[in-house]
Amino acid sequence: MRIVVQRVKYASVHSGGELVASIEQGLLVLLGITHTDTLQQADWLAHKIAKLRIFPDDDDKMNRSVSDIDGSVLVVSQFTLYGDAKKGLRPSFIDAAHPNHAEPLYTYFCEQLRNTYSLQVQTGIFGAMMDVSLVNWGPVTLILDNDSHIAP
Repeated sequence: MRIVVQRVKYASVHSGGELVASIEQGLLVLLGITHTDTLQQADWLAHKIAKLRIFPDDDDKMNRSVSDIDGSVLVVSQFTLYGDAKKGLRPSFIDAAHPNHAEPLYTYFCEQLRNTYSLQVQTGIFGAMMDVSLVNWGPVTLILDNDSHIAP
């Protein structure tokens, strides 16, 4: 699994000209899934997202998590995170998981954030064309990738 996480003041998703989801202060999570990803990896990344200390404390140090600030999370599926453009000019998406594998993991990841970590979670529409808007706060953007290991 591969995640791009952005600390945001605001983020939203539109599809077909309609507002699908929006959040105020919190995290925008772009989630890519590959063929070999597991529930254990989704658990690890959900824990990371819930506990990641990238929000400022009273001294303006990154010491607070999205949970600590009562923020929200907007999760958007993004198979293009597994795009490979090493050869040629047109990316290959062969490493992106088929929707039959990816969608249940995407749903599970979102449920973990909601149920295990009690976060307010909004989502895009899995597999749909979407317009994602955000105000990146900082800017703070991180890439989390657990393809090469499964953390304890």
